Amino acid sequence: MEATPAIDASAVLAWYDAHARDLPWRIGPAARARGIHPDPYRVWLSEIMLQQTTVATVKSYYARFVALWPTVADLAAAPLEAVLVEWAGLGYYARARNLHACARAVVEGHAGIFPTRSAELLKLPGVGPYTAAAVAAIAADEPVAVVDGNVERVLARYLALGQPVRDVKDRIRAEVQSAVPARAGDFAQALMDLGATICAPRQALCMLCPLQPACRAARAGAPLAYPVPAEKADRPTRYGHAFVISDAAGDIFLRKRPEKGLYAQMTEPPGSDWSAAKSDPGFPFAADWRHRGRIVHVLTHFRLELEVWSATAPDPAALAEGWWASPDELDAEALPTVFRKVIAAARE
Repeated sequence: MEATPAIDASAVLAWYDAHARDLPWRIGPAARARGIHPDPYRVWLSEIMLQQTTVATVKSYYARFVALWPTVADLAAAPLEAVLVEWAGLGYYARARNLHACARAVVEGHAGIFPTRSAELLKLPGVGPYTAAAVAAIAADEPVAVVDGNVERVLARYLALGQPVRDVKDRIRAEVQSAVPARAGDFAQALMDLGATICAPRQALCMLCPLQPACRAARAGAPLAYPVPAEKADRPTRYGHAFVISDAAGDIFLRKRPEKGLYAQMTEPPGSDWSAAKSDPGFPFAADWRHRGRIVHVLTHFRLELEVWSATAPDPAALAEGWWASPDELDAEALPTVFRKVIAAARE
């Protein structure tokens, strides 16, 4: 049986020293070599934002956050509502609530000094094993494996793993852990960059890859055959109605969603429950309701179809548990993308 090829960390680091991506939250290898250390707060912030989100999307959000809240103490002191407003559009909104809770925990439990050891990081709200490892390695060179989706793809090809990644995560983590060098932070970011730029989902630039000499998939001439795809579960569809209510001046009625559940504490126009079967609209009050079409929004676990209705409120003062917002000021509201779609459809 052929021995498992060891990861050549020195080759990976040499490639990274020459080709590291320039990212706003990153201290590059040359600066690190001069003794400049990453700010664990900013490493953590970027890692939370990057979960399920692309680098291109995160850059502008990250820039706004660090401009508004340059330290963890600043973020902890901010109202949750302000954090949700700035997060709006980034998705996976539980991250924003956990982000705020974690900042407060660092201020209250660690005197505002962000932990850099994975064991301590794991005790913080919203910090799981991946984030703890990433912050500990990148900010403090803790010798711990950092394995995201990019790294999983690199290793699945390097080892030509014949099973879906979800079934071999422990093996991948063990292989990466066995190769972690003293420059643990640079190594972690190097593997991420390899997966993002060289060993990408739909292309493999094997001749540019430092791992190519021992890569089993490259030697077999079939890098894109890996990772082996997992069987996808069917994504159900849920249905509902959204009601965009205006007053005579054109302001839009908004309300806050419940404290628990999807889009918790975010802002929305009124709407119905979302269910597996289509239903009649059940308008919130009698008015000349106009059907404005249907919007479709795909979430992780289901596909959402909302019928959009609009009307002018006959008695704006009768609407309770909400507020009126000018259309010109909607950017200052914590509206998730799905509800921005709803309002846009109603205004067409």
